[in-house]
Amino acid sequence: MAELQIARPTIVVGGEVRATLADGLLGLLIAEDTAGLARCEAQFGNWGATGTRADFLHFDRRVLEFGKDIEIKIGSDALFSGRITALEGRFPQGRPPEIVALAEDRFQDLRKARRTRTFADVSDADVFRSIAQNHSLTPEIAVDGPHHRVLAQVNQSDLAFLRERARAIDAELWVENRTLHAAAHTRRRSEPLDLAYGAALREFTVLADLAEQYTNVAVSGWDVAAKREVKHEAGEEAIRSELEGEASGASILQSAFGRRTQSLAHTVPLDAQAARFEAETFYRLGARRFVIGAGVAETNPRLRVGASVRLSGLGALFNGRYYLTEVRHLFDGEQGIRTEFTAERPSIGRV
Repeated sequence: MAELQIARPTIVVGGEVRATLADGLLGLLIAEDTAGLARCEAQFGNWGATGTRADFLHFDRRVLEFGKDIEIKIGSDALFSGRITALEGRFPQGRPPEIVALAEDRFQDLRKARRTRTFADVSDADVFRSIAQNHSLTPEIAVDGPHHRVLAQVNQSDLAFLRERARAIDAELWVENRTLHAAAHTRRRSEPLDLAYGAALREFTVLADLAEQYTNVAVSGWDVAAKREVKHEAGEEAIRSELEGEASGASILQSAFGRRTQSLAHTVPLDAQAARFEAETFYRLGARRFVIGAGVAETNPRLRVGASVRLSGLGALFNGRYYLTEVRHLFDGEQGIRTEFTAERPSIGRV
């Protein structure tokens, strides 16, 4: 017997389950990507019986209130956890009034803090820990990277700066409750969620594209202390552990069009270690976008940015493991709850 899909989420506000909100839920959007923060838009009916008369249900701000914690769950598992940042009133023609609660996760604190400052004699892990402590977050950091004489945050929000540093060392950044996590991309790879086309995977569109692929990425700079040039060239070996024996975009590009090298001119590595990290990180970021797909699946709390899915039923070319870069959980009265996602992978099945 097929597993039953829960059609309506649970709403928790201020630590209390709010059944009346769940019953009055008209629409829901929970969105997360690799660039910003997770956000939620929950739309509720706002007209009904209040005592002996009909009136607005949620304008008293006793339940839906600015700054209150809000959590959206499927069963006992959270799809979203954050705080209410906005309330929107809607007064449509021909329908009762509505109210929309908009919320953001704990990255909201980092998004609102814009600074110009420098960090001296630090690693990226040191910077992650320092900014986490600035916001009373518990740091859980597991990243590698070069040591920096100086890192500058110039008129950037703390969130934008941390995202920039995470991309520079091929690391993932996410927040759960009051814990800031940063981990190397390869360390975060957990057991993938299996999705089969025609079952949990409702629909999927996928493109394998060589347009932005390179066979090699070259980086060069100058080591002031040693008074010598530093350079590094990254190739398929930088991504090989993620290929699972399949054909990379770089190998197909080499066979179809020959060697294509991308030389980075905007980086200024100060030693050999920094040159290697910059070349390999840039190569991996591009290589992983060889195959990009967009799909709709049955909602599962494990479907979140940074997770992996193993797709099947797509044929030998496109079956395999994908990394989620954007996730949108949706609910409405017509289709119930479902999840849209965007995913990428560095390879396709071999002929």
